[in-house]
Amino acid sequence: MAFDWEQKKKRKPLDKKSAKLKAADFCAYQERSQQQVRDKLYDYGLHYDEVEDVLSDLIIEGFLSETRFAKAFAGGKFRVKGWGRRKIVQGLKQHKISENCIKIGLAEIPAEDYYKTLIRHAEKKLPMIKGDNSYVIRGKLTQHLVMKGFEGELIKEVITGIMEK
Repeated sequence: MAFDWEQKKKRKPLDKKSAKLKAADFCAYQERSQQQVRDKLYDYGLHYDEVEDVLSDLIIEGFLSETRFAKAFAGGKFRVKGWGRRKIVQGLKQHKISENCIKIGLAEIPAEDYYKTLIRHAEKKLPMIKGDNSYVIRGKLTQHLVMKGFEGELIKEVITGIMEK
């Protein structure tokens, strides 16, 4: 049976107490950003004042923390997906995380591991690149590493080291 969008729209809005309990479960399952929870509360049919009240209650009760979310997001995206700092920052900004919390989240990434990950990405991609000369190969490898979210100066340094080998 196909999902009925009309039925979703007609769903009865939750009262503030029920919505708070559901939001607490939502937050307990995994770290969430305030924006994710805010969107979920609006989906439950709450209005602005109710949403902000529930959010403040969840923060006070420890279910919701921007700092914890930033740390989990940055650490996870780096360790699991191998993202660079620039891409992680972009992802955190999409979640409307503050600059201070972004800095705290990025501090979760050890500099040595970050550099090793960049080298690993470069060494893995290099054999797959087809090109006539080293200039074309460097350009394609740089483009790949930029898409992964790494910084230009580090990319240049790593590519120079790899191409000399």
